[in-house]
Amino acid sequence: MSDPQDVSGVWYGHYAAYAGHEDNGFIALLEEITGSVTGTITEPDEAGGTIRRATVTGQRDGANLRFTKQYDGSGGWTHAVRYSGAVDADGTLVMGSWVVEGLTGAFDMTREKFDAEALEEEEAVEVVIGRSI
Repeated sequence: MSDPQDVSGVWYGHYAAYAGHEDNGFIALLEEITGSVTGTITEPDEAGGTIRRATVTGQRDGANLRFTKQYDGSGGWTHAVRYSGAVDADGTLVMGSWVVEGLTGAFDMTREKFDAEALEEEEAVEVVIGRSI
């Protein structure tokens, strides 16, 4: 049976600084293999009108998720941000905090998880409804 807290997939997130300096949304594409987490994060640069990109490396141990977001220089940012959070039991929400160079804040990420069996049943119902009698 697969682990419901596996973080592989597409996540929609938001981060905010406690001091109010930074507040932004992001999209994370993560892959988890035996607890090791890698991926990418893309976020808008509201001030510059560009897109910032970063790589993700980290670990998940049970509900605990820790990763580093390393900006690649796009949008002018090259620093790293450390994230630490908790994955809910359903694997659809992560909440936690981040820190970089003395600045701290909160973040959250959400995703939808689809049950393959439920999707197949819904597709079968749509096919039956779509038939003419």
